[in-house]
Amino acid sequence: MGLKHIETVKSIILLLLIALSITFTFSIWTYSPRYETMDQSPTTDNIAIANKESIDQIIKPYKTVFNFNDSLRGTVNAKEIDMIIDEISDWKITDISLVNQNFGAEEWGALLRKPNRFTLYYHGEVPLTLYDTVLYMDEKMLNVPEISFDRLVIDWNASHTYLDILFISKMNKTMYSAKAQVRDYKEFERTILTMGQEFEEYGEVNPGGSPYIVVPTGTVEARKNTYFQEEVRPSQFRNALFSDPSAVRRSQLSSYVEDYGDNQALMKVYTDKKKLEFMYLFEEPNELAIPSELLEKAIYYVNEHSGWTDEYRYTYMDPASSTVRFRLFLHGLPVYTDSSLTTEIVQKWGKNGITDYSRPYYTRGTTLESKVQQLPSGMEVAERLKESDMIDLDKVEELTVGYFMKYDMKQGLLIMEPAWFYLSKGNWNRFLPETSGGELIGLE
Repeated sequence: MGLKHIETVKSIILLLLIALSITFTFSIWTYSPRYETMDQSPTTDNIAIANKESIDQIIKPYKTVFNFNDSLRGTVNAKEIDMIIDEISDWKITDISLVNQNFGAEEWGALLRKPNRFTLYYHGEVPLTLYDTVLYMDEKMLNVPEISFDRLVIDWNASHTYLDILFISKMNKTMYSAKAQVRDYKEFERTILTMGQEFEEYGEVNPGGSPYIVVPTGTVEARKNTYFQEEVRPSQFRNALFSDPSAVRRSQLSSYVEDYGDNQALMKVYTDKKKLEFMYLFEEPNELAIPSELLEKAIYYVNEHSGWTDEYRYTYMDPASSTVRFRLFLHGLPVYTDSSLTTEIVQKWGKNGITDYSRPYYTRGTTLESKVQQLPSGMEVAERLKESDMIDLDKVEELTVGYFMKYDMKQGLLIMEPAWFYLSKGNWNRFLPETSGGELIGLE
């Protein structure tokens, strides 16, 4: 090939390289990559601290009492109460109507004293529409206005085809009646009524008086349990509760207090009490909540991060302050403690979301010791309270067995001691035999 042709080829190649370079440069200048949309959903979707729970596990009766013609029988045994609830859940409930709108303590007592009925006792007011996962209700029942109850009375006097059911609210002073269609009345007699006749003998603390309180007449057997204390790392709650955990700042305020916070929320951790308090800084308070909606979202909130670290049950709701409480339970009995710890999950809600969320972050670990203890009968405790100069028995609203929890920080132990507790003026108190009095332990 001649020199002339070689120079021509070189010129063509050079022009091509220049053109290619210009094309690449232009492409780089004008390139706009396609980014996938970022998922901005809360991190709680991916955080599972412990367990989720259904409504029927969180809302449970703590006691049932059967009033037969010749005796009172009752139980606080969780398994026995669950068996009754399982039977009731198959009934179809219809025809609800308002019976009384100003239901006083004397009327309450007179109604519960009537024979051939049994009562399920709840710690907190239960919204009827939310309880439809437990009770099989006619669709018309779900369209009624907000109805709540803390006593559910089943009367088997009426008919062999249906039972009368009463929904009684102590707080609202209301009573609603409904019908329960029973598929097989003989089966109802064989299961629930036969079971009820085998429960412990109960007696009335103040026969014919007010309020109506019934307790076991014999000594009560319960177990004292000691557990190794375990805990959920506070960082897990940080990851679950803050929308962007990577933006959270941690600071040590004192030997036992830590702060986690960003520009919207703050979480205080009390390492000596094994308690945390989470709060949104700019959420407006709510004026008045709808009870069914408030309780439903309170349960859902804990379920979002699988936050049921032990057995907790719903015990209290105040729609006026949008407050809901869930208490720790053990073997179906409520657990109380002093100010050194907490046994409650407490939520407060605002207009657009939760404002405050406080709770324990300890859990019960391996059982170190378990031994049976004998407690005095409820009748004996009531008599001791009656004799006390410090307590007015007429002001006592309820008397029940529970656990008082002590915390041994040095050894890392949770000690659950069975005891009697009484409710007076909205507060639960532990009965102390040595003083015949009580010890204030907090508001339920």
